[in-house]
Amino acid sequence: MASRVSKTRLIVAIVVVAVIAIVAIALSRNSSSPSDVTLPIVMWNETTLSTLQGTPVVLNFWSIGCYWCRRQLPYLENVAQQSGGQIKIIAINMADNAANIQKFFGDYEPAMIIALDKNREAFVNYCLAYNNTKGAIPFTLFVDSEGLVKYAKIGAFASETELWNTLHNVLGITIP
Repeated sequence: MASRVSKTRLIVAIVVVAVIAIVAIALSRNSSSPSDVTLPIVMWNETTLSTLQGTPVVLNFWSIGCYWCRRQLPYLENVAQQSGGQIKIIAINMADNAANIQKFFGDYEPAMIIALDKNREAFVNYCLAYNNTKGAIPFTLFVDSEGLVKYAKIGAFASETELWNTLHNVLGITIP
């Protein structure tokens, strides 16, 4: 009988710990801010996300070998151009080296920031934090001006209109 009582207490303790862990994870996701990883900027200088606080940011993880990533890059670039600095778009490549990224863009100097996640640290952290359990790309995070992630999208935007609609619905940003 004593072992049955101790087994019951053990099960109750495990359930309580699991519930606490689940609640803690849920709370951290609802009000989390991106980690302040320093990302080498391929087209500019290195930056950290905290330097952009006060401005909404779209973080998009992509690679050259991903068809859907390449397909939506023009949407991101157009938003960067049309937003007039109202929002920062950061396209973070997490698979290619700087030389290949520069070759991919050639002489074109994008309005969006092109960053490199050399060791995939930021990508892995964001995937874990925002339910991208398979590490799918493109993977896009919408960060408000206070630095809080408000929405995470796994997969490509079907159109630039869908991207603008998401910006409006999530961050309150409208087409200029």
